[in-house]
Amino acid sequence: MSLQTPQAATAGSDLPTVTEKGSLLGYKMGEDSFVPPSVEEEEEDGEEEKEKEKLPPILTASNTAGGGLERGTKSQFSTFSSFISTINQKKEAAGSSSSPTQLVIPNIKNVRDLPPICLDVRQKQRISIDTLPSELKAPVPPEPSLPIRTKTMKDFQEDMEKAKSSGDWKAVHDFYLTTFDSFLELNAAFKKDVSLPFSTIEDSGINAKFVNAVYDALLNTPQDIQKSVLKGIINGLLQEWKGPRTKDDLRAYCILLQNPQFSNTSTYVIYAHLLRQIATLAEADHHFLAHWFKKISQRRFKQLVDRVLQFISLRLFPAKPEEFPPMIKCTWWIPSATKVLSLFSAANSLANPAIISYTDFYNSTLDHIDLMEEYHNWQCYGNSHRFSFCQYPFIISIAAKKVIIQRDSEQQMISMARQSLVDKVSRRQRPDMNMLFLNLKVRRMHLVSDSLDELTRKRADLKKKLKVTFVGEAGLDMGGLTKEWFLLLIRQIFHPDYGMFTYHKDSHCHWFSIYKCDDYSEFRLVGALMGLAVYNSITLDIRFPPCCYKKLLSPPIVPCDQNSPVGISSVSLDDLCHIMPELAHGLSELLSYEDNVEEDFYSTFQVFQEEFGVIKSYNLKPGGDKIPVTAQNRKEYVQLYVDFILNKSIYKQFAAFYYGFHSVCDSYALMLLRPEEVEILVCGSPELDMYALQRNTQYDGYLKTDLTIRYFWEVVLGFPLDLQKKLLHFTTGSDRVPVGGMADLNFKISKSETSTNWLPVAHTCFNQLCLPPYKSKKELKQKLIIGISNAEGFGLE
Repeated sequence: MSLQTPQAATAGSDLPTVTEKGSLLGYKMGEDSFVPPSVEEEEEDGEEEKEKEKLPPILTASNTAGGGLERGTKSQFSTFSSFISTINQKKEAAGSSSSPTQLVIPNIKNVRDLPPICLDVRQKQRISIDTLPSELKAPVPPEPSLPIRTKTMKDFQEDMEKAKSSGDWKAVHDFYLTTFDSFLELNAAFKKDVSLPFSTIEDSGINAKFVNAVYDALLNTPQDIQKSVLKGIINGLLQEWKGPRTKDDLRAYCILLQNPQFSNTSTYVIYAHLLRQIATLAEADHHFLAHWFKKISQRRFKQLVDRVLQFISLRLFPAKPEEFPPMIKCTWWIPSATKVLSLFSAANSLANPAIISYTDFYNSTLDHIDLMEEYHNWQCYGNSHRFSFCQYPFIISIAAKKVIIQRDSEQQMISMARQSLVDKVSRRQRPDMNMLFLNLKVRRMHLVSDSLDELTRKRADLKKKLKVTFVGEAGLDMGGLTKEWFLLLIRQIFHPDYGMFTYHKDSHCHWFSIYKCDDYSEFRLVGALMGLAVYNSITLDIRFPPCCYKKLLSPPIVPCDQNSPVGISSVSLDDLCHIMPELAHGLSELLSYEDNVEEDFYSTFQVFQEEFGVIKSYNLKPGGDKIPVTAQNRKEYVQLYVDFILNKSIYKQFAAFYYGFHSVCDSYALMLLRPEEVEILVCGSPELDMYALQRNTQYDGYLKTDLTIRYFWEVVLGFPLDLQKKLLHFTTGSDRVPVGGMADLNFKISKSETSTNWLPVAHTCFNQLCLPPYKSKKELKQKLIIGISNAEGFGLE
């Protein structure tokens, strides 16, 4: 079955504008909620305030954000994944340029033609985040003159101290009232130097320390001051916009987003409109914001991300529904927030190292919505007006993605089985239940060859549920035989004597052998094994470096053109360091060498490798054997060297591996995954929680209150991490945890009726530990350490 990539979602549509009188300004901050303003206040505002009752019109550029969660709601949302997936390209470009690229905001009439920053995750073409076509650049709109404000952070802090001691908050109140009254005032107060434009992506021009001090003090001020701030923000959001936004406007948005008042649900109406305006900015403006966000401190960056995630969660599942407008009237809230969150995700990817972990963007609330409907909307309506969280996969947890992949695979398995059944009936043949499964019959003595033959012969059945039978052995496969087949096959294929993979002791990982051969079908078998493991929820004890999974998703969907290269990804010295740290260190030394590179290293653009006892040379570029490595071209040499090691020298091996994996996992759901998440699906998570294992352990012959069991857990919970991993590896065949956590291990401790002189025994196929009834804690600890530390291979029974 060939997959054709659906069209990417069209970038942008208008978010619904709120035009009803009082829909935003018609709220007044009470102690805990919004209340309508009094008649006296409305009269004081006069005709000028009536002009502001309507929200600013939303630009109808192609990149405006919108959306709805309900069927039939129209919105067009371009995703941000292409922005994230081109980070390596950006870093390479930055490394080869002596000065940062400066973006010039285009004239509004050209906004539609900008390369979209939030392409659908299915779109293959990647766009640089730092550059725009020269023909699209337009003069920067003139910045309006800013008021002169002389108050410094020190002055503000002194005013706060005086107010706290005297109880007179007038000076502080006046400062907050003036500063948050408009975007111009925000810039006047917090811009480092009002005489400078600060129009580059590298420097926002915001006095971050002053902003932090003002916000840290805000929640400790009287309520009337906090209300004044919110009223001022409303005034700023109601400003009539004419033409593109200036850099001062972007600075104001960046400052307002950091307001801690937005953690309170009573401010969510204002917060939603702030998020909407940021979401509907032009793509060039999003570029600036993403770069500016990455300069925020880690703690505050995490707070901002958590605040947006909380906003999404409480809008989906409000604790008090009466606090918010009906969902049908604010379907744009969640799409707007998700779009803004994608800016933070992009900023996090731009930073090196990342500011926070990619897992900090997960929203576990989404685990409780109809994920398959989200997946279906994304898969089937990618070019329509329907919003789906799958357009922004960074927000979906690995557990939720696993559910999507499993259900998608189940649907494909059922479809394949149903088709087989229909074919049988149409030929008037008696249906056989075995036709509903991928049945493999293999001999233990010919495990690899039999498995390869079976998978090749039954290629059309790979999406069916796997069942394994060992020839000449009685027994039904209830899961144990399948796991044993995986473990035995992986152990044999990855054995150094087999020659397919090379184990690097320094990095404790395997990499593809560079040796050429006539048939690469066994590499295809390993890829198929990994795919089958994902679809059958089997955790494999495989140690591939991170770049392997990056290459496995390059591209995530097999191209229709058989001549298109696969498994080729942008690689760096960091990728090589995960496999061959010594070689990577040597190349780093070359890059930083300060003396005469050409004379001291005496190298050319060649690579020398040993193959079957013979040293062979390969040119890194045409005529490379005659091109000396110099201080001027050493960066090119290192990049070509790394690319040769990780891409070109193993292309045929990895291409076969790639096609094997995708012969099973040819699902659009793979596009939702990061390379790190593919690794977790295949190999499990390295994070161990032994207390969770204790809570989910089953017992056979023991009770959890028995003395031996109590001794066992006292010993295990006191183990250092390396012994805990050895125990897990001894009993399950892997020292990693499935995506679902320890609960998915189905770990069991059985009572062994043997002598207490015996060591514990493990049945890895069933995640079972057979434990003799040791009489003392000391004896149990001694025997357990001996058992888990001296088990060879997988400790198979």
